[in-house]
Amino acid sequence: MYEPIRTKPVVHRVGGRHSDYPHSTRAEALDHQLAGHLTALLAVTDALGHDDAGDRIAAQVARLRGSAPARAPHDPAADPAALHRRAHDLAGRALVVAASRADTTVAILAAELMDAHAAALGRFSENLAGRL
Repeated sequence: MYEPIRTKPVVHRVGGRHSDYPHSTRAEALDHQLAGHLTALLAVTDALGHDDAGDRIAAQVARLRGSAPARAPHDPAADPAALHRRAHDLAGRALVVAASRADTTVAILAAELMDAHAAALGRFSENLAGRL
């Protein structure tokens, strides 16, 4: 028959005390997450060849990380519609994280980029409809 455990379990830690491990705060974790989304958005923006938007994104990544991000070259062979869809999704993710950490500068930038990529996608669908 089942007998409940009446003593507290013993937890063994490898490497010493609990305070020996580095911990990040929620704000630091959100900073890392936001910088990651912006870095991915920067790569797509650079592949599209949008230098002005890329410079604005790179400035925010540098502010969050403390160093300038690596930049990718323009990729004329890439599918622009797919890149705009990806950029729109990444800007949306950045907007959500920026809003949760109350970073209005990045939130405004992400919202502007979402609008720009949505407009570009609209032009692609209009061109496609015109061909049919």
